[in-house]
Amino acid sequence: MGDAPVEGKAAGAAPSGAAPRRAIRTPMSDTDRWDYVKLRGDDIIVASWAKTGTTLTQQMVYQLVTGGADEVAAVEASPWIERRAGGPPEAIGAMLEAQTHRRVMKTHSPFEATPFVDTIKYIYVGRDGRDVAWSLHNHVLLEVEQLKAMQAAGQAAPPPDAELPDVRTFYLHWLQAPDDAPDQEPSFWVNAQSWWNQRHRPNVLLLHYARLIADLPSEMRRLAAFLDIPLDEARLPSLVERCGLDYMRRRAAGSRFPPGFFNKGTNGR
Repeated sequence: MGDAPVEGKAAGAAPSGAAPRRAIRTPMSDTDRWDYVKLRGDDIIVASWAKTGTTLTQQMVYQLVTGGADEVAAVEASPWIERRAGGPPEAIGAMLEAQTHRRVMKTHSPFEATPFVDTIKYIYVGRDGRDVAWSLHNHVLLEVEQLKAMQAAGQAAPPPDAELPDVRTFYLHWLQAPDDAPDQEPSFWVNAQSWWNQRHRPNVLLLHYARLIADLPSEMRRLAAFLDIPLDEARLPSLVERCGLDYMRRRAAGSRFPPGFFNKGTNGR
């Protein structure tokens, strides 16, 4: 088991040492869902703006934590806590509470909207914004279709947005959208700046997608050192292979990942 739980608001108290929270509620996400998670002192939280290499980073951490589990961490074992389409928050909290290994969670919130505890490790991954916008357009199309399917099945879900515009219109909106709009996530720039400002903290590590795909073995070693996880060099090639795009696509087939979730995984688009 991990360290003793740090009780959240669902138990009547804010997490010990948590920074003041900023509530964010959009058609896609709701930070109040964190209230159903009992944090543990050795938890690991992977933070990012969407489509910056989050799933790759989750998989890297999960491979290190489990010593090479033959699965993909995201969705099933390492949930995006705020995601409305992720199911009832009570169920997410119960699933995490039942985990006996060191837990890995995901957030797309800025630092101010993420519960902060000094003993928890936070990993923020960034990426060139131009590549983020292309990948995000593809992802939001998938997410809207999933929300529509949930509505059609009679499941609780917020109404999906109107049909998504073409990628150029989407990109221009992404560049120019106000940072304080009540019905959308804070901008890419606000999100990245909020975590960059915390880079001095010993329990915050910043990664960049370009470095991950250029030299994954070195970044795995760096990550293992940050998480205080002994790394067996003889097993490193296997761990790296299980973080590859081909492996994750194969393992995602037939799982809860929607078709097309793993898009191109490239830069310079």
